[in-house]
Amino acid sequence: MANADTKPLDGGISKFYAEDAPEDVVKAIKDAKKGKILEPSYPYDKRWDKDAYEAALEDLQIQLVRMQSWVKETGQRVAIVFEGRDAAGKGGTIKRFRENLNPRVARTVALSKPTEKEAGEWYFQRYVDHLPTAGEIVFFDRSWYNRGVVEHVFDFCTEDQREKWFAQVPDFERMITNDGIRLFKIWLNVGQATQLKRFLDRENDPLKQWKLSWIDVKGLSKWDAYTHAINETLTRTHADFAPWTVVRSDDKKRARVNAIRSVLQHLDYPGKDIGEIDTKIAGGPDIWNA
Repeated sequence: MANADTKPLDGGISKFYAEDAPEDVVKAIKDAKKGKILEPSYPYDKRWDKDAYEAALEDLQIQLVRMQSWVKETGQRVAIVFEGRDAAGKGGTIKRFRENLNPRVARTVALSKPTEKEAGEWYFQRYVDHLPTAGEIVFFDRSWYNRGVVEHVFDFCTEDQREKWFAQVPDFERMITNDGIRLFKIWLNVGQATQLKRFLDRENDPLKQWKLSWIDVKGLSKWDAYTHAINETLTRTHADFAPWTVVRSDDKKRARVNAIRSVLQHLDYPGKDIGEIDTKIAGGPDIWNA
């Protein structure tokens, strides 16, 4: 465990927990027992059994390898967008998708802050360069949806820029899908207590402190602003040709398995056998928990 002198970002996560976090969130964290889900509206009280999770994940790894072979042999193009609240488990979920896939076939795109040149271009332009070619799977660890949520919450874009973005998203994604790219959009969501607990765990773990940023610290006090921006973005960008799959990830195990199943169910590769999707965990925007 890290001591107070080694906590990153001036111990900003701990300070928020001690001074500014809502009382119900603090209580949920203090009262938490091993394996207990902190979000009261989550459909399960406890995290999924480890053995059941590992068995399901092992089966799905075989399915992912079969899917990869089909993608390569048939020249499919698959793009999977991962978005979600901070600490919702995007990186861990992508890792479970990719861990047995060929990096020459499956790659991750995680773009940093736009350069001055990129900031002067069409907003979608730098993402176009990373779309999949034939026989390739691309995982976007955050994407063009930055403008809908985080850029809006932190005033990194104007209202006019965001409205123009909303107007262009459907056309952009329609062009992608009309050209044959299989586009999947996954929104991972967590409750406020779960998020803060994960941040506190990162703050105290020297091996995970690098995951934290000042955006994370400042974003803790912007929960409601995020909630409004997320709700608006999901509502305005959910379309038949590019729907959102919302995955409730207060339990990472259930989230990972159901995210994988939600993608594989739409791909017709030989030997498909993915098991049942838990519709309490993964579904359309209607199951989104603010």
